[in-house]
Amino acid sequence: MTFGSRARALMLPLAVGLILTACGKTAAPERPPEPGDVALARVNGQTIWTSDVRNEAIAQGAIGQGEPLDATSSLFSRTLEEVIDQRLLADAAVKRGLDKSLSAQRRLQAARDRILGDMLVETTIDRDIDDKAVKAQYDEQVRLAKASDEVRARIMVLKTKAEAEAALAQVQGGAVFEALAMEKSIDQATRFGGGDMGYITEDVMPQAYKDALTTAKVGDTVGPVQVDNGWAIFRIEDRRPETPPTLDEERPIIMRYLIYNQVAGLLTDLRNHARVDRLIPPPSGADAEPPPAAATAAMEAADSAAACSRASVRITSASTPARGAIASGVASATRSASSAMPVDCAATAVVSQSFSASRTCSMPSSRNRSPPGRTATC
Repeated sequence: MTFGSRARALMLPLAVGLILTACGKTAAPERPPEPGDVALARVNGQTIWTSDVRNEAIAQGAIGQGEPLDATSSLFSRTLEEVIDQRLLADAAVKRGLDKSLSAQRRLQAARDRILGDMLVETTIDRDIDDKAVKAQYDEQVRLAKASDEVRARIMVLKTKAEAEAALAQVQGGAVFEALAMEKSIDQATRFGGGDMGYITEDVMPQAYKDALTTAKVGDTVGPVQVDNGWAIFRIEDRRPETPPTLDEERPIIMRYLIYNQVAGLLTDLRNHARVDRLIPPPSGADAEPPPAAATAAMEAADSAAACSRASVRITSASTPARGAIASGVASATRSASSAMPVDCAATAVVSQSFSASRTCSMPSSRNRSPPGRTATC
């Protein structure tokens, strides 16, 4: 961990320590703050508990909410030392009177707001989503999904169109595609596998690939097609219908989606019952009523996880030179889908894109079906 990243990781717990110190409150060593808590250390009379270490690990993203943290692990030991450091820094800041400044008070108030907001969500949102709700959402996505074919193909990339045409003539004359690809292809990612790209779905192919492969039949050799690094010819090895992801594969993402809907509903209700006077005009071109910031943050977190999952599951079998471009397009599409839409539309779109790229506004999935650069529309 760099000094800068460590400093950032220390900021929020340091603020919490300052809040407690400024209020004159310290935890009583004999009363664990959470059931089963164990006292681990005392810093200037303040007890550090196992829950403090676990909460810090969660804040740093080392573990997820609800995940266990092994007390014998190096992560636990390292995090405990960081919590001790945070307490020492907070104490030193108070002794210097830093907590009395207006700047410190404003930052402490912001930290307090974040903590209380998180606690409200944790105590309000029903994280034990009913299995019937998950199954109903899954069934709806399967119903809306448009089946896409998976194609297994080989690729041979040559520098010029003339070279590609000559290679195509050799294959059509009886030359073995795999051997010729190993000898002549300039695509290092696939060359030594005889040009094998693995299985890829039509809706995540670059357009040049799609134009060549969509109508081709098993056994066909097609091309030449201009690609990023030259001219390519393809041989279609197999074609099969893509099976939809299973309920177990989709469950975590559907759960995030349903929880997000609850958060968005809570924020909408709070805004409807509050008076918010904006003192500056919205930026040019901005929505009149942008999505609540907390809801957008939750959306982006869900999108990020979903994009990584989709890219890893659906693209690992493809050794195509466009693999990086596909993954980048998928991540870009999901990010833009959430950040550019109002809350209701984004909440719907984030949970749909993997089932079918042909739909508008549905759900993400553990399997990617979004073509590069495509965003959901509402």
